[in-house]
Amino acid sequence: MGREQWKKIWVGSAGNMVEWFDWFVYASFAVYFADSFFPKGNDTANLMNTMGIFAVGFFMRPVGGWVLGRVGDRRGRKAALTLTVTLMSASAILIAVAPTYGVAGYGGVAVLLLARMLQGLSVGGEYAASATYLTEASAPGRRGFASSFQYVSMTAGQLLGLGLQIVLQRTLSEDALHSWAWRIPFIIGALGAAVVFYLRRNMLETEVYAEDDSAHADPARGTIKALLAHKREAFLVIALTMGGTVAYYTYTTYLTKYLSGSAGLSKPTASLVSFCALFLFMCLQPLAGRLSDRIGRRPLLITFAVGSTFLTVPIMTLLKHAGSFWPALGLSLLALVVITGYTSINACVKAELFPTGIRALGVALPYAIANALFGGTAEYVALWFKKGGIESGYYWYVAGCAAVSLIVYITMRETRSIDLHRVGKEDAGAGAGRTRVGEPVAD
Repeated sequence: MGREQWKKIWVGSAGNMVEWFDWFVYASFAVYFADSFFPKGNDTANLMNTMGIFAVGFFMRPVGGWVLGRVGDRRGRKAALTLTVTLMSASAILIAVAPTYGVAGYGGVAVLLLARMLQGLSVGGEYAASATYLTEASAPGRRGFASSFQYVSMTAGQLLGLGLQIVLQRTLSEDALHSWAWRIPFIIGALGAAVVFYLRRNMLETEVYAEDDSAHADPARGTIKALLAHKREAFLVIALTMGGTVAYYTYTTYLTKYLSGSAGLSKPTASLVSFCALFLFMCLQPLAGRLSDRIGRRPLLITFAVGSTFLTVPIMTLLKHAGSFWPALGLSLLALVVITGYTSINACVKAELFPTGIRALGVALPYAIANALFGGTAEYVALWFKKGGIESGYYWYVAGCAAVSLIVYITMRETRSIDLHRVGKEDAGAGAGRTRVGEPVAD
């Protein structure tokens, strides 16, 4: 992999890291600011209200996926990536200055809701633009490795958020965290987004996009009409995302709350468990991505789905009774190793399904829909089961989602050897020689 390709991967990943830092600090610091925007009362109810607003951000992701996916296909991956980080910066600033319930009543909730809507728009386009950019910017035999840096950067962003949380927990009082210190990460996120905006303005476009003959000739490029011509692939993205996104959010954003609220660990200990497990998880992504370049994408996806289907219930049950740092870390890491089969390669698998002219939108919109339905609601569903006194029901819900994705992984085509320049195109006058989406061709 040449220096120019590494540069593209670095710039794309750096922006993704800041995007997901902003996205995840909302979830990780919610335990501290939940009471700031609602009347004093039931702590679980207030947390549910705050996470309900978190879920609203997910429901804006399909809109962001449509708008920014269209920009990515019509104006280029660089244009979409620059716009996403601009929106994320604005949303971080809004949360940082949002007035509390004591100052403005439910006015603070309105500001929080607006900020989450902007974040949803941004991340809805960021995932697809980043996935498409990283996949297209890499050599054919290195796409799994290169695209794995999407979750490296996503996890790095979350680690920065958790690391900051641990530092604040150990240097400030509980009262300070609840009253004002929870605003610090959002200020940092806004500053980081400004830096990445500068980097992305100078980033290079991918050769696959720049060399596409239909870049300016096709009026349907990046439109819903064009996407409807690839309904099967769009459905595949939704179905293969379902199990992965529920499992990912369960063992990342929800894990800290589960360890402190259900397993009885202190908040600092729960944060430290998440930090250590996520760091090791991050290091695994390039290794698994490279493995997929050698043996294919389907073996890793199937391994993830089988593991999540049959191990989620025992892992979550044992985590609830872990009692201390080391057992909790071991179980958390086991769960994250299992979902590495999905996270390390899902970006390139989705990008490999679509032709260049509809790739960004084709990944963005179906993925955002799946996240709105399953990823964004994961924590709310988990808290709903807990409030109803049947917390174990959530474990079975996660396992069931993974089982559905397993069926898709078993029946889908291998995409490792797809030629990105030829996806969806047909050889003139040769029905037998045409290239079908998802069918391997020589690189």
